Amino acid sequence: MNNSRVFIRLTKGVSLASLLLSTPSLAQDADNPDADDGAIVVVGQRQAYIGDFPVQDIPQNVQSLSTETLDMAAITQLSGALDLVSGVSHLNNFGGLWDSYAIRGFSGDVAGLPSGFLVNGFNGARGFGGPRDTSSVERIDVLKGPTSALFGRGEPGGTVNIVTKKPEFRPEGYVLLQGGSWKSFRAEADYTTPVSDDLAFRINAAYDDAGSFRDTIRTKKFFVTPSVLWQIGDRTSVSYEMEFSSQEIPFDRGLPIFNNDFDRLPVTRFLGEPGDGPIKIDVWGNQVQFQHDFSDDWSLLVGASYRKTRLRGTGEYPELVASRQPFFADGTILSRQRRYEDSRSESLIARAELTGHFDVGALSNTLVVGIDYDYMDLDRIQTRFRPPAYVPGMSLEQINGINVLNPVYGAYTLPNPFASTVFDQDEVAKSWGAYFYDQIDLTEWLKVRVGGRYDEFRQTIFDRTTLGTSGQNVSAFSPQAGLVIQPTDTLSFYGSFGRGFRPNSGQDFFGNAFAPEKSESYEVGAKYALPGNRLTASLALFTMTKTNILTADPNPERSGYVIAVGGARSRGVEVDVNAKLPYNFNVMLAYSYVDAFSTSSILDPDFGKAILPGDPLINVAKHSGNVMLTKEFEIGGGKSAMIGGGVQYVGKRLGETATDYFLPAVTLVRLMASVDVTENLRISGNVENLFDKRWFANSYSALWTYPGAPRRFTVRATYRF
Repeated sequence: MNNSRVFIRLTKGVSLASLLLSTPSLAQDADNPDADDGAIVVVGQRQAYIGDFPVQDIPQNVQSLSTETLDMAAITQLSGALDLVSGVSHLNNFGGLWDSYAIRGFSGDVAGLPSGFLVNGFNGARGFGGPRDTSSVERIDVLKGPTSALFGRGEPGGTVNIVTKKPEFRPEGYVLLQGGSWKSFRAEADYTTPVSDDLAFRINAAYDDAGSFRDTIRTKKFFVTPSVLWQIGDRTSVSYEMEFSSQEIPFDRGLPIFNNDFDRLPVTRFLGEPGDGPIKIDVWGNQVQFQHDFSDDWSLLVGASYRKTRLRGTGEYPELVASRQPFFADGTILSRQRRYEDSRSESLIARAELTGHFDVGALSNTLVVGIDYDYMDLDRIQTRFRPPAYVPGMSLEQINGINVLNPVYGAYTLPNPFASTVFDQDEVAKSWGAYFYDQIDLTEWLKVRVGGRYDEFRQTIFDRTTLGTSGQNVSAFSPQAGLVIQPTDTLSFYGSFGRGFRPNSGQDFFGNAFAPEKSESYEVGAKYALPGNRLTASLALFTMTKTNILTADPNPERSGYVIAVGGARSRGVEVDVNAKLPYNFNVMLAYSYVDAFSTSSILDPDFGKAILPGDPLINVAKHSGNVMLTKEFEIGGGKSAMIGGGVQYVGKRLGETATDYFLPAVTLVRLMASVDVTENLRISGNVENLFDKRWFANSYSALWTYPGAPRRFTVRATYRF
């Protein structure tokens, strides 16, 4: 079997997921001679952990977003892409410095660290790498349900895996220029070419100079991702990919909301200090993978990733403790902490995985067996000036205050952000894991999956303020099981069960390491797909529990610290539909109902209020959904064109733990259109928030509420060659 056919087989499962669940009109490759059997030729290497299963055979809900779908909607960041995925909620993103989200109501490290995601199966969110750009993205796979038994350190709600663009053995590329509201500008380029018969090269790059609807805010970002693929022989290949990014993002905590009045302040109002300058974020990453196919049925994948990140800068944080905050009384003067942070991370990941197909008697087996090693060094320093207890008559300078109704930036000499230390520590975590799963075809219509993962985790934390050292050594086995019933070629039913284990990073106020999170998940569902992918649909029902969730320390004097005592449950329903309709209409629909709530009694950290069992989790709406409708047609003598629109709904959700503060529900409308001016040049435009709705994207407290963008337009020109 030649190499391309091997790649077809090894990538069939993930490829079909993209075909079934991305925008239908973009799912087929007209140049692919095997398109009639639902597979596509992939020049590259297979994805680790996932296996080579058709999506109908996977006992969990899978969604995939293609780069064509992202381009159509003018999406340039991971956060925007996840708006199109059912069951995803946006969380407090720490002033815009990273991606933070929950899948099915649950997210790890909600108290001060980014949400986890993978890049080509390697952990891409360790440390502080800033918001993820989409310039190098081939597709984004979201694997719902318990995945700890595969990836380790997993969330029970699901895992996001970003698959990057790979070198190809044919020269092609594009250049993209984009402009839009608030004098924003973006340039993006992608080029791949063969260097020789067995060596291919690719480079992606993007520069983003973005204005904002927020006063004084402007971000600058640069991303570059070169990669090479060496085809050593018909069955052996080596790939290397480098990632470099540099971002400058002013720290912005959003708006303080007084007495639940969301209309009191303009959404443009910035209440930090422009004189602080931007937070600077740098990332340097490397990935290398070796793949060897012993035969048509057995394949070995070995890989490693080395990544460094650094985040440093100063920003203003509205003080949350009532005794230090006059805003709670008058709604006018806002006292602020001034913090400086310098955080560095270094991580090394290595893994090896064997995939095989074999028969035992009349039973067909697909076996995946692997081991991996994960090392991380996270070095964090955070210092601050904190305003004293407020006494009427204090000056703005004494409390580092600002008048929210009439802000004057630089009104006084800003306080020293190094006045006291919040934390100064170095955390080293080492873990290794071994995993397996076997999917067995008992009959043509009945398949079962059994598997599990064993993890050992070692953590050491050195506190430079106390010269004390703490740590933990923990291990766990995470089992998984699944069942797939396929009464017809187009319909399948499934059920799955899994337990999860996720080490928590960091330590509490007293220097003690956190106990690991543990979870248990159940899911049942159905999938339907017509031939040619004219209609695909999935329905999933799930319930999950989690313990040892990181929760902010209940003592107001230990603001900024967290403890691992929380428990929560999430249950709900997800519906996803993609359809090719008559007259070249296409529809993509995602809806979710998520009921996520606390199962433990703890105290709110900032206001001393009790969190009781049954209280909802912050930022998670019970009802949310997204629908996009597009129509393709021809104009002007056969030139391809597209017009479409979308509606996104996000229901009411809790904006501050243990209060009656809720962010209001919102319905947002977008329009999109494109036309191929020439064979190589496409002009496209997008309008987001068409009706200029006032809305709020996420919150941590009433004083840290981030407004959503008003009406925004973008126009882009893409030249392909």
